[in-house]
Amino acid sequence: MVVAKMTSPALPRMGLGMAALGRPGYITLDRAAIFGSEERTVDKMQHQANLVMDRLFEESSTSTSPSTSATKQPWLDCARSYGLSEKFVGEYLRSRNVDPSSVYVSSKWGYTYVADFKVELAPGAKHEVKDHSTENFLKQVKETEELLGDYLNLYQIHSATFDSGILTDQKAHEALATCRRKRGWAIGLSVSGPEQSDVLREAMKIRVAGADGSEGGEVLFDSVQCTYNVLEQRPGEALLEAHEAGLDIIIKEGLANGRALRSTVIVEYSQKLNCEPDQLALACILAQPFCPRVLSGAVTPEQLSSNLKAQAIADQLLENKQLLEEIMAASIMDSESYWP
Repeated sequence: MVVAKMTSPALPRMGLGMAALGRPGYITLDRAAIFGSEERTVDKMQHQANLVMDRLFEESSTSTSPSTSATKQPWLDCARSYGLSEKFVGEYLRSRNVDPSSVYVSSKWGYTYVADFKVELAPGAKHEVKDHSTENFLKQVKETEELLGDYLNLYQIHSATFDSGILTDQKAHEALATCRRKRGWAIGLSVSGPEQSDVLREAMKIRVAGADGSEGGEVLFDSVQCTYNVLEQRPGEALLEAHEAGLDIIIKEGLANGRALRSTVIVEYSQKLNCEPDQLALACILAQPFCPRVLSGAVTPEQLSSNLKAQAIADQLLENKQLLEEIMAASIMDSESYWP
């Protein structure tokens, strides 16, 4: 039996999410100020992605933080629906002859990107189409493997929900378990929306037959990727339960797609701590008791370098947990209001 790669004792604490670099249209605030309003071609987007990935590898090679492997192993997170993110990452790693053992790569299946690399679509048109069927998994896993191959460590269901049927589809569960055994990839799920906690708790109950055919012998999911930040804190208890159960906790949208940077609470406290708002917002996540790994959504090298300094601020918050609790209590939004 192949052992899932995520069992490494020192997974990177911070990584680069490729959603905003792999596709030209995305929801991050002030995006046009960085990319401009003109056509965002594949070449332009790939060039920008390469610049940010270059910075990630530079930061990794020079990291001296004693607290962790926060940036010592570069971590890139893709998805089939993040435009050409898998293509960009795969070509970047191969062109630089990066050893698969020296980088951590995660990706997701479940959505198909259909926007044809356009920024704006006709009213009602979709950028991506959701399909959590076993047939789509078997199709997309081959596409991911072709682009990322030996670099992949973790494969996740993209935005699992009760409505998509994935939580009760035993055929899909068996296919995921088979993928883990044959390819050695860890298997995870990502969650979004106000029902994140409920979906996660339900997912944690799923068991699959063991490698020897024993019924209910293995927990299906090794990992969960969840939206959690200073504004949206509802999933905190469920994430702690998942951490205590042994799941790898990954946090996406740590800056709330830019909204956390406009929080007066975060701006004021960052000034007191002599750091940048992005660093404090991400530090508040890193310091949580469920020991998360956190993705940056940076689209410039400068943004990424700033984001990666969050671990040092998190160390300060861990030494002053009262301050952490104070910031979190002052920042929180009602979850229903957070989600549009």
